[in-house]
Amino acid sequence: MTFTLYPAIDLRSGRCVRLFQGDFQQETVYDHDPVTVASRWEKKGAKWLHIVDLDAARTGDPVNISVIRKIVQTVGIPVQVGGGVRDMKRLKMLLDEGVTRVVIGSAAVDNPDFVKAVLNRYADRIAVGLDARNGLVATHGWLDTSKVRAEELGKEMAALGADTFIFTDISRDGTLMGPNTSAVRSLAKATGKNVIASGGVKNTDHLRELARFHNEGVAGAIVGKALYTGDMDIMEALRVSEEK
Repeated sequence: MTFTLYPAIDLRSGRCVRLFQGDFQQETVYDHDPVTVASRWEKKGAKWLHIVDLDAARTGDPVNISVIRKIVQTVGIPVQVGGGVRDMKRLKMLLDEGVTRVVIGSAAVDNPDFVKAVLNRYADRIAVGLDARNGLVATHGWLDTSKVRAEELGKEMAALGADTFIFTDISRDGTLMGPNTSAVRSLAKATGKNVIASGGVKNTDHLRELARFHNEGVAGAIVGKALYTGDMDIMEALRVSEEK
């Protein structure tokens, strides 16, 4: 199994931003041209891009679809996109735009029948996003916290056919304090599937910490803030990610 680095591009109102622990009131704008950012990561060697439509995650309205379209048309690497995918119409919109993998989050809690139908039809193009606050899954742009534990929901989704999960520890997101490696490993063990870690990665030591467990199902890491602040150099991060 390989370990993949996913540079993150979080979209809000057409701009490339980062939030602190998912708080929409704590936003930092890093670039007004996300397409240029996507091209930059590709030119530096990224094999994948991870895009989050923050507006859609919050309201369900795909206001950033034109930006996502331009990114997909511009880069030659696969793109995974999440945020507000709660029905088949929105899912097909992204797939029709050329998105390689779609991340489904809130719907796993709100509408498991929809997720079951999606996995039956598009299993290899779907990742289930499990965003947790104190172990409980948060939904709708992290504004709501359910009573469902991430590992339990992961097992349910794996039974429905999910092969790829993205786990975010909200308390680590945007903090650069390090990933919750134990929680990522626990989810991989519970589901028996591939889990991509998100939240808290600051440096290459954090990447090595996660990559040590790639044979246990820790399949990659999403890195956002550290790349934009300069705490992590993407070319060095890619080299570390590809170490055996």
